[in-house]
Amino acid sequence: MVVVGGGVIGLTTAVVLAERGRRVRVWTREPAERTTSAVAGALWWPYRIEPESLVGEWSLESLAVYEELAGRPDETGVRLVEGVHGGTRLDSLGPWAARVPGLRPAHAGEWAGTALWARLPLIDMSAHLPWLRKRLTGAGGIVEERVVTDLTAVDAAVVVNCTGLGARELVPDPAVRPVRGQLVVVENPGIATWLTSVDPVSQSPTYAFPQPGGLLLGGTAEEDDWSLTPDPAVAERIVERCAAVRPEIAGARVLAHRVGLRPARHAVRLEREELPGGRALVHNYGHGGAGVTVAWGCARRAAGLAYPAT
Repeated sequence: MVVVGGGVIGLTTAVVLAERGRRVRVWTREPAERTTSAVAGALWWPYRIEPESLVGEWSLESLAVYEELAGRPDETGVRLVEGVHGGTRLDSLGPWAARVPGLRPAHAGEWAGTALWARLPLIDMSAHLPWLRKRLTGAGGIVEERVVTDLTAVDAAVVVNCTGLGARELVPDPAVRPVRGQLVVVENPGIATWLTSVDPVSQSPTYAFPQPGGLLLGGTAEEDDWSLTPDPAVAERIVERCAAVRPEIAGARVLAHRVGLRPARHAVRLEREELPGGRALVHNYGHGGAGVTVAWGCARRAAGLAYPAT
C-alpha cells in the first residue's frame, strides 16, 4: 500500500498502518523537514478545524499518545509544558475539554482577564518528524521522494491521500484552501511557559511557544493567501503583540522567520473511495491548524478505512 504525503498526517498514518503489519510505502514530494508540518508551532489544541463533533475524539486520542511520548522528550520531541490560553472560557469549548487533564480557569495573577491554564503537549517538529520517520522505517515502512500527479494511477491496492493543501489540485478538491501562518523565532529571554491569545476568526492570533531552538512567536491566519515569503512589517507586529503580553520579549534577537500554509477545509475529509479493480483510495486531509493535534486519532480512522474489519 502507498501513503501519499510525508507531513505529520502522512507519517503518523503510515506508522499506524506499518505497526498493524501492513507493508507501507510513503511517497512524498519533499522531505518532512520541508513540509508545512515542519513550520508548525505544534501546541496540542483543536484550532481552526472542523467538524467539532468528531475533532474532540480525534484530539483526545492523540493527546493520550503525546502524553506517553512526553516521557522521552529528547527522542520524540514531545514535552508537556504549562501555559495559558488568554481570552478562552471552558463553556466556549466542546465536550472534549472536560476530559483534558488539568485544564482549568486561570487564577487571579496568572492572566489579566478570562483565560484557561493547562499543561499540554508542545512538540518540537524538528525532532518529531525525523522520529516519526525512524519509527516508520523501524516497522518496515519505506519513505520515497516521488511526485504523484494522479492518485488513481498509483500502483497499489490501497492508497491513502494525506497530501494536505496539495489535495486542492490532486483530487481535485477546491474546498481545500490555504490559511497562511507567519512566525518569528527569537532568542528565548527565559520564558518557560507558552501563551496564546487567539480569536478564532481573527487574522492576528498572538502566541509564544518555548521550543528548544528558540521562542516561536506568532502569528497570522490569512485565508486564501499563498505567499511563502515572510513580510517584515507583519513580523514586526507579531513581536510587538507578544511583547505587549510578555515585555521581556521586546528586543529579543531574531533568529529566523517562518511561513506555512495551513490546509483548511470546511471539514476534514476522512473517507474511503472505491476504485476500479477492487482498489481503494482513502482520504485523510483538510486538518487546518490542528494537524498535529488530531494526527493519531485521524491516522487510526484512516487505517480502519483502508483495511475494514471483517
